[in-house]
Amino acid sequence: MLVVSNTSPILNLAIVDRLTLLHLQIGKILIPSGVLEELKITEDRPGSQAISLAISAGWIQIREVSNQPLTQLLKQTLDKAESEAIALAVELKADWTLIDERDARKVAKSLGLKVTGILGILLRAKQTGELESLQPVIDNLIKKAGFRIAPELLAQILK
Repeated sequence: MLVVSNTSPILNLAIVDRLTLLHLQIGKILIPSGVLEELKITEDRPGSQAISLAISAGWIQIREVSNQPLTQLLKQTLDKAESEAIALAVELKADWTLIDERDARKVAKSLGLKVTGILGILLRAKQTGELESLQPVIDNLIKKAGFRIAPELLAQILK
């Protein structure tokens, strides 16, 4: 399965010590250099070490985007990392694109990409038995990573 990720799914799962869920569910994840820059793995930040280890182990890999015109077009409304992640996913015809931000998700879907994010990963982990309960992980995401989720969506997911 070919999967391209934006920054937030990787970073937020690393902050709450659940980065391995991505590896268990997906295997290899590709990120563009703009995402690598945002991950700031050379700084001593929460999650940095886990991300560095995943890159060293080879299951998170950096790929350069060839389609610069698309990247530049996307940068008119999205940030660099989101633009590069979407452009890379289009270029590689990715099976999935991991993005949490609403505007970036809309753009990715409009370009024909299949999109999921942290909540999709967590739901799948719960269904496959990799996670016992969603509530503690979501609570940690909110407290430690500053993850924002609409109360209605949270209630729906926890059902």
